[in-house]
Amino acid sequence: MNEIIANGFGVAAALCSITSFAPQMLKIWRERDASSVSLKTYALTVSCFALWVVYGVMTGAWPVTFANSCALVMSAGVLLMKWRFGREPDA
Repeated sequence: MNEIIANGFGVAAALCSITSFAPQMLKIWRERDASSVSLKTYALTVSCFALWVVYGVMTGAWPVTFANSCALVMSAGVLLMKWRFGREPDA
């Protein structure tokens, strides 16, 4: 496969991964409400990106490391806002 095309897909995938958390972060921040966000899902997502970062470092795959580090920061931001703005369900 042409390296330029492959790199183009890689960049597109990285940008999608990184920016996919922005709408959720903005919504939570504006509304100060994260009750609709799943704590388990974001805890798993953060763990996933952290593992990809470790993999990227261990294998020297710096594009993987960079893209997943950025996505880790974004998903961790959502997780932190879940803890801060999450509302307890009514008893």
